[in-house]
Amino acid sequence: MSKTENATAWMERMAADNSHGYDQIFRWGQKGDYDCSAAVISAWQQAGVKVRDAGATYTGNMLAAFLKCGFVDVTNSITLSTGAGLKRGDVLLNTSHHTAIYCGNGREVEASINEKGTATGGTPGDQTGREFLIRSYRNYPWNHVLRYNEPDAKKSVGEIANEVLAGKWGNGSDRRSRLEAAGYDYSAVQSAVNAKLSGSSTRKTYDQLAREVIAGKWGTGSDRKKRLTAAGYDYNAVQSRVNELLR
Repeated sequence: MSKTENATAWMERMAADNSHGYDQIFRWGQKGDYDCSAAVISAWQQAGVKVRDAGATYTGNMLAAFLKCGFVDVTNSITLSTGAGLKRGDVLLNTSHHTAIYCGNGREVEASINEKGTATGGTPGDQTGREFLIRSYRNYPWNHVLRYNEPDAKKSVGEIANEVLAGKWGNGSDRRSRLEAAGYDYSAVQSAVNAKLSGSSTRKTYDQLAREVIAGKWGTGSDRKKRLTAAGYDYNAVQSRVNELLR
């Protein structure tokens, strides 16, 4: 799981658990509650991006600390009024008042307000279902959108195959050397390239593969990963669909 996914999923879990509400006094989870900035900061801190250690404590100093920790300000590439251009995990920030994380499909997740409509004095936990919630995206307004630059993020086998076909990885032994040096499985990539060149109609969907995995047709653990990858499939995408089907 990437750090971006880790942070976003943490926020979603908090929103789904009514033991977590909103409070600006006990804002770091001491009684289960958070305020908007403490929630977003905590999400990334526990994901391994040490934004709190870098000085992030509230909306007013989040920008500098997050940029120091590898985030990029992508505000100019986003249509704030509609959310066009946003990606799952983007940090939505108004440096004076509020922050949230965009969680995809036109939604954002955030700590908002307590059951009294105030910032302090409420009962610990979410009394209304809207103290810590997932809601439709809206432009608060935000004055910054921050996106974490995953240093170890790798592209899928399919993405690399497309790059190979575009000539970005060279040919022959040079291609193999470059792919392996970058940490990719040459055989898996080449299999995907061959499938794309043949226009094979026998390629299975991730849903089909996931159901086969659940039925035990692809083995378990590292053996499953090796077999799926060797067949030219994106193991992480297959496993993600398996997890969705088993929920």
